Amino acid sequence: MPGASEGARAAHEGILRRQSARESAARTYARALPIVPVRARGLTIEGADGRRYLDCLSGAGTLALGHNHPVVLEAIRKVLDSGAPLHVLDLATPVKDAFTTELFRTLPPQFAARARVQFCGPAGTDAVEAAFKLVRAATGRTGMLAFTGAYHGMTAGALEASGGATEVRVARLPYPQDYRCPFGIGGERGAELAARWTESLLDDTKSGVPRPAGMILEPVQGEGGVIPAPDDWMRRMREITAARSIPLIADEVQTGVGRTGAFWAVEHSGITPDVMVLSKAIGGSLPLAVVVYRDDLDVWQPGAHAGTFRGNQLAMAAGTATLAYVRENGLAERAATLGSRMLTQLRGLAGEFPCIGDVRGRGLMIGVELVNPETPSDTPTDGPRPAAPELAAAVQRECLRRGLIVELGGRRASVVRLLPPLTISDEQATAVLDRLADAVGAVARAGLGRTAGNGRGSDSGEHAG
Repeated sequence: MPGASEGARAAHEGILRRQSARESAARTYARALPIVPVRARGLTIEGADGRRYLDCLSGAGTLALGHNHPVVLEAIRKVLDSGAPLHVLDLATPVKDAFTTELFRTLPPQFAARARVQFCGPAGTDAVEAAFKLVRAATGRTGMLAFTGAYHGMTAGALEASGGATEVRVARLPYPQDYRCPFGIGGERGAELAARWTESLLDDTKSGVPRPAGMILEPVQGEGGVIPAPDDWMRRMREITAARSIPLIADEVQTGVGRTGAFWAVEHSGITPDVMVLSKAIGGSLPLAVVVYRDDLDVWQPGAHAGTFRGNQLAMAAGTATLAYVRENGLAERAATLGSRMLTQLRGLAGEFPCIGDVRGRGLMIGVELVNPETPSDTPTDGPRPAAPELAAAVQRECLRRGLIVELGGRRASVVRLLPPLTISDEQATAVLDRLADAVGAVARAGLGRTAGNGRGSDSGEHAG
């Protein structure tokens, strides 16, 4: 009815207006995505204005099974109906025991055989901070190694290890990539140079970098622009750190639970890290974060690291259900197959539109980098074209107009990111790609690429929450 539609629009606009007036200027997604979700299921969100959207943001990768999956809801209801305590700090409970058992079942066997788990505060950034404290306590050293383009969270220590740090107290290493290789080479040779630089920094007594407490890396950089680390390079980092007794921390906050086409992204390279940082999808849509680490690093004194909400029973129940469902239904393998197909189709789209500079990803963690389609005269002809953050933002707006929610990330926020739930169907994947292609086409026809792409803009994204 027209009246109902007008009322829905008024309610929608009123909520957005009050949010703008009351909430912090630090809010991010609400600026680019002016929607008011009221119902959601799987890939689909319905807004207060009655519009429906395909959600390829998935809570920044949190919703492995999409919104309100039946197994997750049933697990939560079961705990609520049982009368179990919802807040228990770090006391043992049947719910916690079931979560830990399922988590260890999914870990790489060699890692799980000697692992300990630390429940932290509820966000990934809390787990990163705990991992830093752990390796510093275990090694007696203080420095950390991290990589350009990294994103590990928004608390002080995690920010220092991220690519946007303004005060550097962490040694920064080159992260290999093809399209914007720091050495201008890309491929295996570029990755080899990155590894050699790391070895030189650690072994040169005049490098200014003393032996660190640990190295933290993402098997696929998410906020850095969806950049998968080469498997051979990952193995080199494992060899380099092991030979020098430097604990290797794998940040699997966004890459874990099947997202990249393996249950844990380190499995692609076959390495066994010393520490894994886990959050997002492990809570089944609710706040939960843990650090899993090699048992000989377990030097904590009682109370050395804690967190009031480290015993979130509902999150553990939802997480157990999610981990088991992904494992039992082969959703990691499904992500590998469908993700490969989507990447192939998107690379075909790049052949049609010069404003797409690169398409990359692993599994259902996909990035499309937007660039200036008209190469400036001062750009090397054999190099990548300037990033186009304004063009990427225009594509995001056009996607939203077509009922598709996507995230932006990467250097200068020029990468359109797809993080659909692992339960996405073939038909839904086709609809996502059709809407994205239509949005890119609309922006390209509007000629926005001729004025966008000056290479300036701010990074965006929210990894560890």
